[in-house]
Amino acid sequence: MVEASGILGVTLVALGMVLTPGPNMIYLVSRSITQGRRAGLISLGGVALGFMVYLVATNVGLSVVFVAVPELYVVVKLAGAGYLAYLAWNALRPGGLSVFDPQEVSRDSPRRLFTMGLMTNLLNPKIAIMYLSLIPQFIELDNGHLLLQGLVLGSFQIVVSVAVNLAIVLAAGTIAGFLARRPSWLKVQRYLMGGVLGVLAVSLAVDTSRPAAPS
Repeated sequence: MVEASGILGVTLVALGMVLTPGPNMIYLVSRSITQGRRAGLISLGGVALGFMVYLVATNVGLSVVFVAVPELYVVVKLAGAGYLAYLAWNALRPGGLSVFDPQEVSRDSPRRLFTMGLMTNLLNPKIAIMYLSLIPQFIELDNGHLLLQGLVLGSFQIVVSVAVNLAIVLAAGTIAGFLARRPSWLKVQRYLMGGVLGVLAVSLAVDTSRPAAPS
């Protein structure tokens, strides 16, 4: 049986992480602004599937693979740090653009939107860390049914993350319009998001922790 404290803990962790600027937020906002809410919702479907892939994979033993082959974990972590650094540079470089600054981009098909949403989430280091390191901390070994506990707790994370991202998709156009009328705010938002992404990239790159072996 899952403890209420575990559900609350996972909910708070999921809420904190989904509100932190990252690849998922950037992709969903950019698609919602440039191609409309429908495109944002299709992309969100791909993101949601990515959460489910991580949830199932982690609970059937992905953490065991990373423990057995720590080099693989390091490669995945550094790839994620590199991706975050790339996003930070795009925001902070001279002439960089805010994620809320509409740009002309090619209109992708629903299939590509869904696939890109999926891949963006699968390559998101925040999600990998959450499923491999944070959610397991709320599993009570004495309660048994470890697989069931992991699936239930992960499901709460998915619900929170999808709900917040849905609100972001629906509000992206309004936020973009608000910031467009205030250029200085748009610049502040760009520097703030770029700085946060940069800090996350450095923190991830220098982190020496490893997934703990299952008990």
